[in-house]
Amino acid sequence: MKIGYRTIKTATGTPIAIWIAQMLSLTNFASAGILTILCIQNTRKRSIVSASSRFAACLLAMLFSFIIFETVGYHPLAIGLMLILFIPATVKLNIKEGIVTSSVIILHLYSYKNIDQETLLNEFLLIVVGIGVALLLNLYMPSLEGKLREKQRLVEDNFQVMLKEIANFLRTGDQMWSGKELTDTASLLEEAKSLSYKDVENHILRNHHAYYHYFQMRLKQFELLERMLPLISRIHHTSEQSIMIADFFDELADHVHPGNTAVIFLDQIKEMKQKFKESDLPESREEFESRASLFTLLNEIEQYLIIKRSFKKSDI
Repeated sequence: MKIGYRTIKTATGTPIAIWIAQMLSLTNFASAGILTILCIQNTRKRSIVSASSRFAACLLAMLFSFIIFETVGYHPLAIGLMLILFIPATVKLNIKEGIVTSSVIILHLYSYKNIDQETLLNEFLLIVVGIGVALLLNLYMPSLEGKLREKQRLVEDNFQVMLKEIANFLRTGDQMWSGKELTDTASLLEEAKSLSYKDVENHILRNHHAYYHYFQMRLKQFELLERMLPLISRIHHTSEQSIMIADFFDELADHVHPGNTAVIFLDQIKEMKQKFKESDLPESREEFESRASLFTLLNEIEQYLIIKRSFKKSDI
């Protein structure tokens, strides 16, 4: 059984919030723990947004409760009327995330049968303690650096295999590759994208999020690699041009890393395109179709490299 950081924070923060509320001699002190449980989040940004929404919703709930309960009376129907008015108001103010949290406060005020200054102060302090403890705990988030580096390594390893297999097919026509790296890479990129987005939300003040942009870049490149495979499968003729492109793919596979060497390879593509133009015309239909597919393949790998060139070199 794996225990995550959110579970640990919840188990730590809940008793702390209850203890503080008890020390302050607050009525319904256990509710401070409930508020903490509701406010523990996975990222710093999510925590700040959640805390502000819940705090605002609770204050609004106190205002609505005072007006409605003191006007209509402390009757179950008053709670129904309260929610009919309160919920649309939170949606309108974009603080609907705080509906559940503020419901705790509403029911407290209803149970008192009287709302005075002391009651409102008690509920306000419960809100501050419950949400405040959760917010403080959420300021600490474990580093995702190690996991992101591992995902990066696995993605690059798979890219190398895919490029090597393309080179092997162009050189020998060997179709024994299972394509396992394709499905693995699709899953890895999906996981990495989710992880890097979480990393973005944990570094609110950082302007450049290297891993997020890196995996976005690799995702675009992967889509191009997938697009190349049907193109390559139509090449049934080994030629001087296919050997030349196979060598290029081999060299490209050896340089799959975060650093930016795309400019060098783009220059090589220009040279290969020029050699294509200077080559003798194909002598058969099969050779013509293979040559056309190879030229289209060059255009695709050029786009692959242009995507890499636009990636800003960083510390990753």
